[in-house]
Amino acid sequence: MDEMGLIMQEILEYLRSKRFISLQNYLDTLNPADIAEAMEELLDDGDIGPEELLLIFRILPKELAADTFVEMEAELQESLIAAFSDAELKEVLDDIFLDDTVDMIEEMPANVVKRILKNVDAATRKNINQILNYPEDSAGSIMTIEFVDLKPDFTVKESFDHIRKTGVDKETIYICYVVDHRKLIGLVTVKELLLAQETDKIVDLMETNVISIQTTDDQEEVARMFYKYEFSAFPVVDAENRLVGIVTFDDALEVMQEEATEDMERMAAILPSDRAYLKTGVLDTWKQRIPWLMLMMVSATFTSIIITHFESALAAQVVLTAFIPMLMGTGGNSGNQACVTIIRGLSLGDIEFEDIVKVIWKEIRVAVLCGITLSAVNFLKLIYFDRVSTEVAAVVSLTLVGTVLVAKLVGCSLPMLASRTGVDPAVMASPFISTIVDAMSLLIYFHIATTLLGL
Repeated sequence: MDEMGLIMQEILEYLRSKRFISLQNYLDTLNPADIAEAMEELLDDGDIGPEELLLIFRILPKELAADTFVEMEAELQESLIAAFSDAELKEVLDDIFLDDTVDMIEEMPANVVKRILKNVDAATRKNINQILNYPEDSAGSIMTIEFVDLKPDFTVKESFDHIRKTGVDKETIYICYVVDHRKLIGLVTVKELLLAQETDKIVDLMETNVISIQTTDDQEEVARMFYKYEFSAFPVVDAENRLVGIVTFDDALEVMQEEATEDMERMAAILPSDRAYLKTGVLDTWKQRIPWLMLMMVSATFTSIIITHFESALAAQVVLTAFIPMLMGTGGNSGNQACVTIIRGLSLGDIEFEDIVKVIWKEIRVAVLCGITLSAVNFLKLIYFDRVSTEVAAVVSLTLVGTVLVAKLVGCSLPMLASRTGVDPAVMASPFISTIVDAMSLLIYFHIATTLLGL
């Protein structure tokens, strides 16, 4: 039994024997993420019902309950909110950070959102609405306003007094931002404060070369900045350089995971979904997959048209038919190699559209080397193992060179063109490239065959 299974077993034993104090003490030793996962697994497996779920949550100490609630999936949160009294809901909402509240609201139906907003104070409601008004997938939509700000004329002692007074409600206190009339002018770390004299002024300690992000910056670009600079948090400013919030590493990590998942789904010809596989119904899964399957089925008719057009050539040299799957497969694989590499480079910011000439020139050279290598090996195989004529072996081998070259060019250029036009490059991955390369492979194959074999 794995660790999660042992946790679930312990919780069930305490629950069924009604040893609630022991259960509370045990839960207090666990990480909130593990508690949330255990509660979800127990509910999904039918080991507990909604009443026991609520009982376990009520047993949790106050701060641990809030942290556990944040780690739960939206469906589990919604179930608990439905069971909470207004007082319980307000207590949970008071103990979780604003950005987590916003994330939760974005996942909830309208009636639940209305109840949540009813149970937060006016200031929090205003801040929630402010964040919700930022464009979707922007830095403003994932930021939190719970940060520590200091004045430039504060002494170190005054700064620590301020941190002690306000820090308990902040998402992080390790980086403090220096503001003057709401404008960001610098930052200072708690480490620097600890190593300084109590009478030192913040203005003399702060770092003024601050890298910040705009509220309207795309969240994927924000995630790339975390990858590049390895910061734990970034300040978020408006058009007038006024500090309005911060984005922390955990929020950026969630964005990275969401973007990576979305890219993988698009590359596999699936419409993106924010629900876990086992939480997605059969009909919803069907809706995600069928549009792309229909599109690829229709687009695949081009290959059928090409084969039909050269039917007489195939009839004259039936052996050519045997090599069509290999050529199409090699072309698709070659295109996908280039495509995936370019998509990764675009997502990490290593490649930009301005690099398209360099990228194409590199892929041409790679394609020539790969094509010649595959062609040479394939020619020997066809002659000595498949026992085909030299002319047929030459047709197939030359087609390999052309196919790999075309596939590499298509695979590297389409994602970059998509990025330039604002389309997600992942859309240009396997489905589109395979369809295009398959058709091009057949055209190259049959033209070489008709030329060399006189068909």
